[in-house]
This record gives sequence, structure tokens and C-alpha cells, in this order.
Amino acid sequence: MKFSSKSVLLPLSLFSAAALALAACGAAPAPTSAPAATAAPAATVAPAATTAPASGGSNVVNVWTDSDTNISDWLTNKVAPAFQKAYPQYTVKVTTVRGVGGGVTDIMQRAQAAMQTGSDPQAEVFEADPAGHPEMIKAGLFEKLSAANIANAKNQSKAAFLNDYAMAYRGSQVLLAYDSTKVPENEVPKTFADLITWIKAHPGQFVYCRPDKGGSGGNFVIRALYEVTGKDPTVFKPLAATDTPDPALTGKFSQAWDLLSSIHKSIYNEGSYPAGNNPVLQLLSNGSVSLATVWSDQALQALAKSALPATIKLSQLTDLPFPGGYTPFSIPTNAKNKQGAIDFVNFMLMQDMQVSVLKDLGGFPAVTWDQLPKELQTQFTSVIATQVPAWPGGPWDALRNKGWYDNVATNIKQGS
Repeated sequence: MKFSSKSVLLPLSLFSAAALALAACGAAPAPTSAPAATAAPAATVAPAATTAPASGGSNVVNVWTDSDTNISDWLTNKVAPAFQKAYPQYTVKVTTVRGVGGGVTDIMQRAQAAMQTGSDPQAEVFEADPAGHPEMIKAGLFEKLSAANIANAKNQSKAAFLNDYAMAYRGSQVLLAYDSTKVPENEVPKTFADLITWIKAHPGQFVYCRPDKGGSGGNFVIRALYEVTGKDPTVFKPLAATDTPDPALTGKFSQAWDLLSSIHKSIYNEGSYPAGNNPVLQLLSNGSVSLATVWSDQALQALAKSALPATIKLSQLTDLPFPGGYTPFSIPTNAKNKQGAIDFVNFMLMQDMQVSVLKDLGGFPAVTWDQLPKELQTQFTSVIATQVPAWPGGPWDALRNKGWYDNVATNIKQGS
């Protein structure tokens, strides 16, 4: 799942409604690992501004993204001015290549070619994870990022660590959304087993979307796969397109199909699975269902805009949370303004920017919750887990989707 492709904007003027809705979710199960609210320490702040140009003879920080408009607009109109105010020696240029060829991958390839010629790649920061490009890592294209060069990385949550070449700055996770007028607080499922039991006891009141049509449904199916394979997401390793998945794991998938088949007739309209994330929100909004899996940021925006009534609350499982993921920045080793790139990535982990991720994007912070203001800790720790199970995608997605259509939703043709 590419989280940047489905993130949604949550304007500051609208955030308070979503924050209140979450704050009201007092009895939603708090993750066992959620920290108690504490006073937030100061992040490593920007050094005193100077007029000297950045290293490499250029003061431009070229940031490349292929995320949706809400993210590129936020980077351009919110982040860049804030960074330039803190570091007036730099000029940030945000370029969006969404829908243009291979997106950021093309710019990475251009930067790799520039390594051979010694030319300026005109790229300081990629909003992308190098893990999907092992050949570029092997070629030495990406800078290693850690607290050794990104000072505020010391505040990054363990869940947000992706690899040595990426620095996550925002996340998103699938949650349970429930109608508090129909589901008593003490009946909100706390484990996946609880959820299956609840669905069977309340036929027609739960829904998730088709796994290939929206991540809120795809991650529900993934959570079922985790349930039958030992609740250890780390056993699912990334695979190349030509790799064969571990038969010891795939041999257990039938147990997940049996589990999901056991609730098929109890799903909304006796097994009607919406073709996307937004239709699920619509069913919650009009009262057709009282419980569903939703993306955190999409639900927050819907609450803020009153597209979901204030009676819809959000919760997270406490045994093993639903999957999600983080969006990182990476830096090419041949960036002309490498110091500017490092300063930019470090700036994104400062408290103000992480609060903006929450308030302006409806995303999750990449730093630990004790780095945020106390009031935000209080509002959000009931729905945020410090563990964010990740799914490797690729060939695993194909197996998940085919298995679900062939064995669970046999009433729906895959691709329809």
C-alpha cells in the first residue's frame, strides 16, 4: 500500500472537531504500549540562521514527490515557508511528478545516472522509500540516515523505523470506526477474535471493502492472515516479482479464508463488500452499519468535515493492531546541497512539523508521542499503537487478493 497516494488533507480550521471526537472516545481500548501523557521535550532546534550558501555552492533544496495534491500542497504552502523561515539561507523547491512517467522513481534514476557523470542531479530530497529499489541502494545512491546525521531521529518511534536509507515523517493506520449510539463502549472489540465474535453476533452491522479496492479492507484481510500465522508480521518478507512466497506461510492461508468465510453472511447485506474506502465511510455515515475498518486519516477528515457524525468514534485492537505504514524521505549521496537536505529532513521531525502532520494531514507522527503536546497525547493515545504492522505487498498482495476472491467473496468476480 502506498500511503502517500491516499492520504487526505485535514485543515487546521476543521481539526478541532476530529480532535474532540477522538477525545470523547474515552472507553476505546488503549494500546497496551501507549505511553502516559508527559510534557513534551524540545526537539533539536534549527541552528542560528546564516547567510552563507549551503554546501556544494547551492542554497536550493529540491524536494521531489509523487503524492496526492493535498500532500504536495502542504509541502509547498506549509512546510517550505516554515523551513525557509527557520533556515533563511535555503530556498525550497517542491516538484510534484505524480502521474508523470514513473514518478519519483524516474528522478531517482536520473540521480543515479548523474553519479556517473558527476553532474548535479537537481535532487536533494525524495519523498520515497529506497527499499523498493535495492539496485539503487547497491549502487550507493542513498545516504544512510540516522541520529548521527539527522539529530531529531533520536525521537523517532520504533514503529517508524523503516531502513537505514529512509527517514519516516508521517504515518497512517487502519482503525475500527464504530457508531457509539449503537455499540456500547464496553462492547467495542479489543482483539481480532473479539471482532470476529462481534460480527457474528451482529449480522449486517459490519463492513470492510474489497482488499484490492481499498487499503482499509486490504489490511483487514491482512490482519486475518496475521491471526492464523502466529501474529508475527515480521515473518512476511519482501519478495521480488519472480520470488516464490514461503510455502510454510501460504499453507496456512486457508485458515484465514475459513475464518473470513465464517463471517461472510454476517457482513453488510449478506456479503456485499464496497469497492473502495469511501463507500465504507458512507455506509457508516448513513447508519447502514455500526462498525467498519477505516483509514485513520480519511476518518479524521470525514469527522472534521461532518461527513461522519460526531457519534462515530475510533478505536484500535490491543492484541495486534491493524496494519499501516509510514512515508519517508530519502537523500541521494550526490545531492549538491546535501547539508540543506539533512537540515530539511531533520526539520520535519521537529515538534511543530509533527503536530502539523496530525492537524493538517490527519496523519500519525513519526516521533514518539511524548514528543508532542500533552493535550494531543491525551486525545490520541487511545487509538494509536506504538506498533504499526507492515505488509510487504508485491507478490503477497496478489496471493491475498486471489485467495479472498476464490475462497471468501465467491459472489464477486475479481476485477469487477
